[in-house]
Amino acid sequence: MFFPLYIISLVPDNPQYMKFLSILLITFVTFVTNAQDNPAYKIFTGEGKKADYHDMLKQSLKADVVFFGELHDNPIAHWLELELTKDLHAEKGINLILAAEMFETDNQLVIDEYFADIIKESSFESEARLWKNYSTDYKPLVSFAKKNNLSFVASNIPRRYASLVSTGGFDALQKVSEEGKKYIAPLPVEYDPELPCYKDMLTMNMGPKGPAPENFPKAQAIKDATMANSIVKYRQSGQMVIHYNGSYHSDRYQGILWYLNKYSPSTKSLTITTVIQDSIGKMSDESRNKADFVIVIPTSMTRTYK
Repeated sequence: MFFPLYIISLVPDNPQYMKFLSILLITFVTFVTNAQDNPAYKIFTGEGKKADYHDMLKQSLKADVVFFGELHDNPIAHWLELELTKDLHAEKGINLILAAEMFETDNQLVIDEYFADIIKESSFESEARLWKNYSTDYKPLVSFAKKNNLSFVASNIPRRYASLVSTGGFDALQKVSEEGKKYIAPLPVEYDPELPCYKDMLTMNMGPKGPAPENFPKAQAIKDATMANSIVKYRQSGQMVIHYNGSYHSDRYQGILWYLNKYSPSTKSLTITTVIQDSIGKMSDESRNKADFVIVIPTSMTRTYK
């Protein structure tokens, strides 16, 4: 900014010179501003129209359940989860419930005891089978809920039961004790193998293991069903749930939402998904109708873990 101002101070007091240099200054300022305008994300509606954070917040406040579909290793997604949670809490107060795929239903007692200060934070963290990126990505959400006396729901099926389904199908769950079944969606679980989110999983390449096994999508379905059941179980009338999950669990209004619509058809949901693109100026056609709002983040964005 100093260079154009310095030049102006040297020119004669001539209106034409001043007009020309004023234009030059405006052009310079615009250039500098645009050069610094390198956004970390952009938000679009599901139809691909430009939106912003406030649009997303405003529409979220109209829902009973907000599904925030994240990329697990993306810092922008995690930051926006926390920011949206804070703003929803500012409006909903104690009627906001946090729920997450990253915590399993048999750890609910551990969470509740930690929130009630019955056990120490170190005990909670050693017993809750936390994801490896907990401290950077999910601890801020847990801490916010605890500080503000909000419920935090461990919504996902214990992984040992999901593994049973992955190898033996839904029938394998019949071996589980009645006590263990309390941590799973009510059995038998309805399942539609033609639902694209499950059908497409059979075409996935599992690397050295080869193609996805027959029961692989069933393991995904039992997770989705349990998460939906957890939301219905803990949410009371007038309360809002914000649920954090991998985007695949809620993209295209399938997965968890398919089961939520079975368990509680009147529940109003809003979905958010996160995608990465080389260029974020425009949402790709591939992301169209993935969710009510699509957060587009540059491919070059750093990752929270590998």
